[in-house]
Amino acid sequence: MDTIVWFALGFISGSIPFSLLIGKLVAGRDIRTVGDGNPGGANALRAGGLKAGVPAILLDIAKGFVPVYFAQRYSVSGWDLAPVALAPILGHAFSPFLKFRGGKALAATGGVWLALVGLPALFAYALLAVPFTLLQEEDALSANSGMISLLAYAALRGPAWLFVFAALNAALIVWTHRRDLFRAPQLRPWVSNLFSGRGA
Repeated sequence: MDTIVWFALGFISGSIPFSLLIGKLVAGRDIRTVGDGNPGGANALRAGGLKAGVPAILLDIAKGFVPVYFAQRYSVSGWDLAPVALAPILGHAFSPFLKFRGGKALAATGGVWLALVGLPALFAYALLAVPFTLLQEEDALSANSGMISLLAYAALRGPAWLFVFAALNAALIVWTHRRDLFRAPQLRPWVSNLFSGRGA
């Protein structure tokens, strides 16, 4: 019963479109009309600068962190944590407040991993995400490469339930980025110049 309650709370928490609300409140804009149309922190940043972007991103991280942190602190452990951890991410991606057309769920994913593992999760994610970001311009590739890092971390360091959660989480991030993943990656100018000889 505790697992079901925490799953429901996590899903509701994840489904609150903080970035969209902050964008309207601070920037006076619907952030779904900005950038790639995603109702997430990156477009809040584009629409309203740091004043909108920072609180939006922090709140999107918090909506993943808070329910999972308190669930495992008070009543949920082991395999029961896998669905509870997935709940805020599902809520973000399929928010009933947005007619089940939510965001790409990266910030909520970050919050959940911080609650489960702590700062090592950020370092694991950055292991591949940062090089991919430095080398090319497609955010979807960077996001999914980071998820591969987390999957490897879970396989090497975590219990079996963490690996199962990581696999489901990675599959969901692939789904939320599915359209962008079909685009050919564009190398950063410094990489292109390096290979063309202009960086010599």
